[in-house]
Amino acid sequence: MSTHVFVDESRRSSYLLVAAFVETGRLPAIRTMMRRLRVAGERRLHFKSESDTVRKDVIGRLTGAGFRSRIYLGRGPSEAVRQVCLARLVTDLVEERVMRVVLDGRGPVEDRIDRRVITRSLRECGVPDDSIFYEHLNSHGDPALWVPDAIAWCYGAGGEWRRRVAPLVEAVIDIGVVTRRQQLR
Repeated sequence: MSTHVFVDESRRSSYLLVAAFVETGRLPAIRTMMRRLRVAGERRLHFKSESDTVRKDVIGRLTGAGFRSRIYLGRGPSEAVRQVCLARLVTDLVEERVMRVVLDGRGPVEDRIDRRVITRSLRECGVPDDSIFYEHLNSHGDPALWVPDAIAWCYGAGGEWRRRVAPLVEAVIDIGVVTRRQQLR
Protein backbone atom coordinates (compact mmCIF):
# COMPACT_ATOMS: atom_id res chain seq x y z
CA MET A 1 0.00 0.00 0.00
CA SER A 2 1.28 3.48 -0.76
CA THR A 3 2.19 5.99 1.90
CA HIS A 4 1.53 9.72 2.06
CA VAL A 5 3.83 11.89 4.13
CA PHE A 6 2.70 15.12 5.80
CA VAL A 7 5.34 17.60 6.94
CA ASP A 8 5.28 20.53 9.37
CA GLU A 9 7.83 22.40 11.45
CA SER A 10 8.34 23.93 14.86
CA ARG A 11 11.00 26.35 16.00
CA ARG A 12 12.15 26.12 19.61
CA SER A 13 15.70 25.92 20.91
CA SER A 14 16.10 23.44 18.04
CA TYR A 15 14.43 23.49 14.66
CA LEU A 16 12.08 20.51 14.21
CA LEU A 17 10.80 19.12 10.93
CA VAL A 18 8.19 16.42 11.56
CA ALA A 19 7.06 13.90 8.96
CA ALA A 20 3.91 11.85 9.57
CA PHE A 21 3.69 8.70 7.42
CA VAL A 22 0.09 7.68 6.69
CA GLU A 23 -0.94 4.70 4.57
CA THR A 24 -3.40 5.67 1.84
CA GLY A 25 -6.12 3.44 3.29
CA ARG A 26 -5.94 5.22 6.66
CA LEU A 27 -6.10 8.76 5.28
CA PRO A 28 -9.91 9.17 5.26
CA ALA A 29 -10.21 8.04 8.90
CA ILE A 30 -7.36 10.29 10.07
CA ARG A 31 -8.78 13.30 8.22
CA THR A 32 -12.24 12.70 9.67
CA MET A 33 -10.85 12.24 13.19
CA MET A 34 -8.81 15.44 12.98
CA ARG A 35 -11.79 17.45 11.68
CA ARG A 36 -13.89 16.20 14.60
CA LEU A 37 -11.19 17.19 17.11
CA ARG A 38 -11.06 20.76 15.86
CA VAL A 39 -12.75 23.37 18.04
CA ALA A 40 -16.16 24.39 16.65
CA GLY A 41 -15.91 27.35 14.30
CA GLU A 42 -12.18 26.93 13.63
CA ARG A 43 -10.81 26.20 10.15
CA ARG A 44 -7.97 24.09 11.48
CA LEU A 45 -6.39 22.59 14.55
CA HIS A 46 -3.18 24.43 15.50
CA PHE A 47 -1.45 23.12 18.61
CA LYS A 48 0.22 26.39 19.48
CA SER A 49 -3.24 27.93 19.99
CA GLU A 50 -5.08 25.01 21.60
CA SER A 51 -5.89 24.49 25.27
CA ASP A 52 -4.15 21.73 27.22
CA THR A 53 -7.46 19.85 27.35
CA VAL A 54 -7.73 19.82 23.55
CA ARG A 55 -4.05 18.91 23.21
CA LYS A 56 -4.41 15.92 25.56
CA ASP A 57 -7.51 14.72 23.72
CA VAL A 58 -5.83 14.99 20.31
CA ILE A 59 -2.66 13.16 21.40
CA GLY A 60 -4.75 10.46 23.07
CA ARG A 61 -6.68 9.87 19.87
CA LEU A 62 -3.60 10.00 17.64
CA THR A 63 -1.95 7.26 19.69
CA GLY A 64 -4.32 4.67 18.24
CA ALA A 65 -4.65 6.12 14.74
CA GLY A 66 -2.16 3.83 13.02
CA PHE A 67 0.53 6.02 11.52
CA ARG A 68 4.20 6.62 12.23
CA SER A 69 6.31 9.75 12.40
CA ARG A 70 9.89 10.91 12.36
CA ILE A 71 11.44 14.06 13.73
CA TYR A 72 14.39 15.69 12.01
CA LEU A 73 16.04 18.29 14.20
CA GLY A 74 19.00 20.59 14.17
CA ARG A 75 20.37 23.83 15.50
CA GLY A 76 21.43 26.97 13.68
CA PRO A 77 19.74 29.44 11.33
CA SER A 78 16.17 28.15 10.82
CA GLU A 79 16.17 28.22 7.02
CA ALA A 80 19.55 26.50 6.75
CA VAL A 81 18.49 23.81 9.24
CA ARG A 82 15.19 23.30 7.41
CA GLN A 83 17.00 22.76 4.13
CA VAL A 84 19.36 20.16 5.58
CA CYS A 85 16.48 18.40 7.40
CA LEU A 86 14.32 18.44 4.26
CA ALA A 87 17.16 17.05 2.13
CA ARG A 88 17.64 14.21 4.64
CA LEU A 89 13.90 13.53 4.68
CA VAL A 90 13.83 13.32 0.87
CA THR A 91 16.70 10.83 0.91
CA ASP A 92 14.77 8.70 3.42
CA LEU A 93 11.58 8.96 1.33
CA VAL A 94 13.39 7.79 -1.80
CA GLU A 95 14.72 4.75 0.10
CA GLU A 96 11.18 3.94 1.26
CA ARG A 97 9.67 4.56 -2.18
CA VAL A 98 7.19 7.12 -0.87
CA MET A 99 5.17 8.61 -3.72
CA ARG A 100 3.49 11.69 -2.20
CA VAL A 101 4.55 14.42 0.24
CA VAL A 102 2.43 17.32 1.49
CA LEU A 103 4.26 20.18 3.18
CA ASP A 104 2.62 22.90 5.22
CA GLY A 105 2.92 25.98 3.02
CA ARG A 106 5.03 28.85 4.33
CA GLY A 107 4.64 31.39 1.53
CA PRO A 108 5.65 31.67 -2.13
CA VAL A 109 9.34 32.42 -1.59
CA GLU A 110 9.88 29.79 1.10
CA ASP A 111 7.88 27.16 -0.80
CA ARG A 112 10.03 27.78 -3.89
CA ILE A 113 13.15 27.18 -1.77
CA ASP A 114 11.64 23.89 -0.54
CA ARG A 115 10.97 22.83 -4.14
CA ARG A 116 14.59 23.55 -5.07
CA VAL A 117 15.85 21.53 -2.08
CA ILE A 118 13.57 18.62 -2.98
CA THR A 119 14.57 18.66 -6.65
CA ARG A 120 18.27 18.84 -5.81
CA SER A 121 17.92 16.02 -3.26
CA LEU A 122 16.08 13.78 -5.72
CA ARG A 123 18.83 14.34 -8.30
CA GLU A 124 21.52 13.58 -5.71
CA CYS A 125 19.70 10.31 -5.00
CA GLY A 126 19.85 9.51 -8.72
CA VAL A 127 16.10 9.41 -9.26
CA PRO A 128 13.92 11.48 -11.61
CA ASP A 129 12.62 14.83 -10.34
CA ASP A 130 9.06 13.52 -10.56
CA SER A 131 9.67 10.29 -8.61
CA ILE A 132 7.97 11.88 -5.59
CA PHE A 133 4.89 14.05 -6.03
CA TYR A 134 5.10 16.93 -3.59
CA GLU A 135 2.95 19.94 -2.89
CA HIS A 136 2.55 22.74 -0.39
CA LEU A 137 -0.89 23.30 1.12
CA ASN A 138 -2.18 25.73 3.70
CA SER A 139 -2.76 23.88 6.95
CA HIS A 140 -6.53 24.23 6.61
CA GLY A 141 -6.25 22.52 3.18
CA ASP A 142 -5.69 19.02 4.57
CA PRO A 143 -6.47 17.94 8.14
CA ALA A 144 -3.68 15.35 7.94
CA LEU A 145 -1.24 18.28 8.15
CA TRP A 146 -2.46 18.84 11.71
CA VAL A 147 -0.84 15.54 12.74
CA PRO A 148 2.80 16.65 12.32
CA ASP A 149 1.87 20.03 13.82
CA ALA A 150 0.68 18.29 17.00
CA ILE A 151 3.74 16.06 17.20
CA ALA A 152 6.14 18.96 16.57
CA TRP A 153 4.52 21.12 19.24
CA CYS A 154 4.56 18.35 21.85
CA TYR A 155 8.11 17.24 21.16
CA GLY A 156 9.34 20.83 21.19
CA ALA A 157 7.51 21.61 24.44
CA GLY A 158 9.43 18.82 26.19
CA GLY A 159 8.56 17.33 29.58
CA GLU A 160 5.13 15.75 29.92
CA TRP A 161 4.21 16.67 26.34
CA ARG A 162 7.23 14.91 24.88
CA ARG A 163 6.42 11.82 26.95
CA ARG A 164 2.82 11.85 25.72
CA VAL A 165 3.85 11.99 22.07
CA ALA A 166 6.76 9.50 22.33
CA PRO A 167 4.66 6.46 21.24
CA LEU A 168 3.93 8.25 17.95
CA VAL A 169 7.59 8.87 17.07
CA GLU A 170 9.58 6.03 15.48
CA ALA A 171 12.83 7.99 15.19
CA VAL A 172 14.49 11.30 16.00
CA ILE A 173 17.20 12.21 13.52
CA ASP A 174 19.52 14.88 14.92
CA ILE A 175 21.47 16.52 12.10
CA GLY A 176 23.45 18.62 14.58
CA VAL A 177 24.54 22.21 14.09
CA VAL A 178 23.99 23.70 10.63
CA THR A 179 25.67 26.83 9.32
CA ARG A 180 24.51 29.32 6.70
CA ARG A 181 27.13 27.90 4.32
CA GLN A 182 25.08 24.71 4.12
CA GLN A 183 22.06 26.70 2.92
CA LEU A 184 20.96 26.49 -0.71
CA ARG A 185 22.06 29.50 -2.70
